[in-house]
Amino acid sequence: MILMEQRTLGRTGRDVSVVGQGTWQLGGDWGEVAEDDAFGVLDAAVASGITFLDTADVYGDGRSEQLIGRYLKDRPDADVLVATKMGRRADQVAENYVLDNFRTWNDRSRANLGTDTLDLVQLHCPPSGVYSSDAVYDALDTLVAEQRIAAYAVSVETCAEALTAIARPGVASVQIILNPFRLKPLDEVLPAAAAAGVGIVARVPLASGLLSGKYTRNTVFGPEDHRTYNRHGEAFDQGETFSGIDYATGVAAAAEFAELAPEGATPAQTALRWVIQQPGVTSVIPGARSVEQARANAAAAALPPLPQSTLDAVRDLYDRSIRAEVHDRW
Repeated sequence: MILMEQRTLGRTGRDVSVVGQGTWQLGGDWGEVAEDDAFGVLDAAVASGITFLDTADVYGDGRSEQLIGRYLKDRPDADVLVATKMGRRADQVAENYVLDNFRTWNDRSRANLGTDTLDLVQLHCPPSGVYSSDAVYDALDTLVAEQRIAAYAVSVETCAEALTAIARPGVASVQIILNPFRLKPLDEVLPAAAAAGVGIVARVPLASGLLSGKYTRNTVFGPEDHRTYNRHGEAFDQGETFSGIDYATGVAAAAEFAELAPEGATPAQTALRWVIQQPGVTSVIPGARSVEQARANAAAAALPPLPQSTLDAVRDLYDRSIRAEVHDRW
C-alpha cells in the first residue's frame, strides 16, 4: 500500500488522505459502472493510499453505499473513513429536515454500509434555511448521542451557506465545490474554516471532467449521464455539472489550463495538485470510473507543489474566462 499525506478532517479529529475517493460515479449518474469495475476502483484507491471515501444515500439510490459496505466487509484491514450524505431523499423543503427523518435516512445508510455507527454524515446541500436552524443541529447532536453517527458535517452550494455552517460548533467539516474554475471559496470560506478548526472537503475538483482536457465541443455524453441532462440545472443544482460553466466556455478554458500542466503530470493531476495546496483544504475527492483513473488521481498527491507562476496563471485564466460567469452566482 502506498503512503499518502494525511490531514486532520476538522473536528472529527481523524486523519484522512489529501486525495480521497468520490463515489458518485459508482452509483450510476455518470453512466453504468459494472459491479466488478466498482470494486476495482475502490481497491485501487485504497492500495494507492486513499483513506477517505465520500458517498451519499442517493447515489444510485443507495448502490454506491452498498458497494462500499460490501467492499469494506471483505477488507477489514482497510483503515478508511467513510463520509456519506443525507437529505436528498425527500422534497427539498426545510420542514423535512427533522429528527424522525434523520433517523429513517440514517437507518438506511447504516444498513447499506453495514455498520452501527457512521463515521461522518453530511447534510446533502439542503435548502439554505436549514444551515441556520437550531433544531437541525439539535437533531444532529441527538444522532451523535445515540451513537448512530460519530460526527456530522455539511455539503453546500454557496459560500454563504458554508460560512453559516462553519459558525456552528458541532460541524466537523464543509464540503464545497473548489477547482481552478471555481475560486470564490478561497476568499472567505477557507480562511474561516481554518480559523474555526473545520475541515474542507473539495468536490467537483475536475469540473465534471472538463479540467482533464480530454473533452471537445463535440463530445457526446450518454443520456443517463448528468453532463447531458443537468447542464442548466434541470435535475439538481447547475453548479454540480461542469461547475456551472457553459460547456463551450469550459472546453476553451480547459484547453488553456492543460498548457499549464508540468512535465510528467496530466491536466487532471495538475488540477488536483492545485486544490491540495490551497491553505485550509483537508482532502479533494475526485471520482473515478476505472482503476486507471483512481490510480492517476491518487498520484497527484505525490506531485511537487505548483510554482507561483502557475498559480498566477490559473488566477489570470479564471479572471479572463470564468469569473464573470460563475463568481457572483455562487
